[in-house]
Amino acid sequence: MYRYWDGTAWAPTVVAGPPAAPPGAPGWSGGQPLPTRPPTPGPDQRATQSRRGSGLQGLAWWGLILGVIVGLIFGGSQLLRAVGFDPFNPAPNSNPTANPCPAPNPAAATIPPRVTADGRVQGGQLSYPMLPEPWSAPNIEYRLPFGRGVVTQIVTVEPAYRPDASWVASVVVGELVAGDGFIAPREGIEIVTRCALATFYDDAVVTRDDRTNRSVTIDGKPGWLLETHLSFDIPGLNEKGETAIFLIVQTSDTSSSIFYASIPDSRPELLENAREAQELLRVEA
Repeated sequence: MYRYWDGTAWAPTVVAGPPAAPPGAPGWSGGQPLPTRPPTPGPDQRATQSRRGSGLQGLAWWGLILGVIVGLIFGGSQLLRAVGFDPFNPAPNSNPTANPCPAPNPAAATIPPRVTADGRVQGGQLSYPMLPEPWSAPNIEYRLPFGRGVVTQIVTVEPAYRPDASWVASVVVGELVAGDGFIAPREGIEIVTRCALATFYDDAVVTRDDRTNRSVTIDGKPGWLLETHLSFDIPGLNEKGETAIFLIVQTSDTSSSIFYASIPDSRPELLENAREAQELLRVEA
């Protein structure tokens, strides 16, 4: 049975079929009134309500997802700011060509070389037994990057390859300094190597072939050893390659010292001398 709903209340009469007009119009007949209650939705109405509910749930899920995304963006930006990077106010581009290497200090050449009472050449807190001829007497080397109190012995291999310079084999010891701190072995070995190549090789293109790159211990002190073969082509120079040895030792909590050797390929016997000096290194008190 059917009765009419006018949007506010039910009609008091019912009819056998769906009414085409409101009560009082043709098509209505008398009968027992049904209790007043909301209509039960038909299949089409239920489907419409279900779709409406699903739509509301979808909107709720999208709102939740959007909230999570916003939270992640905000949290990530706060984390980046905490480590010194503001994604909304980025720092200007850094200059990748800046030179971190200190300029040579000729004033350091006024410091006399140190030789211990038992005939060892000392620079910083490292020493090695003095090398005999053809090695020169110990002298000051002021060009070693980050070096202080640096002492060297050399052998001239190619004299006056240009009017103002000769090519030499060298063995060097000295202290390393860097700003207010010191150069720790593993962290410092690469920057010292790069700076030495820029200082000693006339700005030539130098190709490295690292042979050894490992930790070492000298008199109980931690250190790092890098041995590399260098290839280059410098105008006026016959030598085309040499072996370079860099060994940094952390001699105290606040300082490090270095052993450095560069030996041209044409003088392999001098490389044996350099290796022997390296093996006999000692940390001085």
